[in-house]
Amino acid sequence: MLAAANLPVIWNLSLYGSSSTFQLLNTKHQKAYALHCMRSDGHEEFENSQENLGLSSVTKEPKQKDIWNFFREAQQNILFINKQRLAAVEELEKLKKEKDELLERINQLEEETQIVIKKDKSSVLWELLLRIDSMVINGLIGIDEAYTMRKFVKEHQSNISVFPLDVLQQGDAEILAALRRFPNKTKWNGFHVIHICTEMAPLVSVGPLASYIRQLSCLLQGEGYLVEVILPKYSTLDMDEIEGLQEIEADAYSYYNGQLHANRIWNGVVSGIGVTLIQPVYYSSMFNRDEVYGYPDDFDRFAYFSRASLDYIAKSGKQPDVLHIHNWQTAIVGPLFWDVFVNQGLEGTRILLTCQEFDSKGLVPPEKLELCGLDSAALHRLDRLQDNTKPHVVNILKGGIVYSNKVIIMSEGRTLHRSIPGLESTLAIHKDKLFFAPFGMDNSMEKDLCCDVHVSAYTSIKNL
Repeated sequence: MLAAANLPVIWNLSLYGSSSTFQLLNTKHQKAYALHCMRSDGHEEFENSQENLGLSSVTKEPKQKDIWNFFREAQQNILFINKQRLAAVEELEKLKKEKDELLERINQLEEETQIVIKKDKSSVLWELLLRIDSMVINGLIGIDEAYTMRKFVKEHQSNISVFPLDVLQQGDAEILAALRRFPNKTKWNGFHVIHICTEMAPLVSVGPLASYIRQLSCLLQGEGYLVEVILPKYSTLDMDEIEGLQEIEADAYSYYNGQLHANRIWNGVVSGIGVTLIQPVYYSSMFNRDEVYGYPDDFDRFAYFSRASLDYIAKSGKQPDVLHIHNWQTAIVGPLFWDVFVNQGLEGTRILLTCQEFDSKGLVPPEKLELCGLDSAALHRLDRLQDNTKPHVVNILKGGIVYSNKVIIMSEGRTLHRSIPGLESTLAIHKDKLFFAPFGMDNSMEKDLCCDVHVSAYTSIKNL
């Protein structure tokens, strides 16, 4: 009935429109009519189809969740794979670095081997002697055995090149074993000289003393002398010039200002000359400065070094023929040696002082002598260290002249041409000790003359 009532309206509306409008309206109403008929006739298939459509949309939701879960798992797997790849790359880089380090170490060892092969006799000799010092300081051997071992090495200087050089890169125990197996051949006859000084070219050079020490040491060693040098370990030292540099593991103690203080000891070879460096531990600032000289505490610094040098020589069991000291900086070794150390296994040692300059004589209050263990009251006398013109102070250079067995004055010729204010009377009293050597060694004539003077001085000391 509802459909019949609506039909006239449809037809009436269609009278005013075009045929296409009629078809559109007709189609819409046909669908509406069909839907109405289906509902009115009890057809439920349409509703069931709508329900089916809703069920299919619900079914799609779990599938979408599965897709997202799969996507997330894929992302996690990709991240894991990337992490594994990065770890593999890092491991590869690490292996490459280790390979490069290993190759570098191999090259370094090959270079060291070549250096050892090229060592001359003097370098090998001194490396062995300095390692014996290390054995004594570390307690591996006693002083008596060290004396025998040093004598053994000195006597075999001419055939030292047959010593197994690769052993020098090993520990003290291996070197000691090799020395005990070393064949007995040519004997060595020569003086053992130890320079206690403040300069040596090319390590540290301020004035003429530096080149003098180096040239004289090389000349004397060429004449069959065994020469070594003890220096402070300045922070400004050119360490690249030292061959076979190594630190003795044990500390060497020395007396200063009423206490024993530890020192680090370094050994090496420079121009075929054995070199020992002394580095204070507690008083580390003494030689950790920009300049070598020119500080208010210069006496304290070099008194410490002089005492530490003697303590080291006594502790290591060295028995040199001559302790060669230079200028006022190490002149205190003279009174220290005779008042403190001569009975510590150094009875056969003598003192030689070289004076290159007299502008500074080391004038200090007498009580300063007590810092290194000397009796200030006993030494503050006119015939000992008391200054000739300033009686309230002591003159360290004068003390060196008084307490040395021989004194070499560097001058322009064989006679003293320059005045030495304040020391004229002292030199006059000790004139029998004096030798004169040329100030420079710029040519072969000066070198020969200088060498002859020192040989004469050493020979005269030996005959004392």
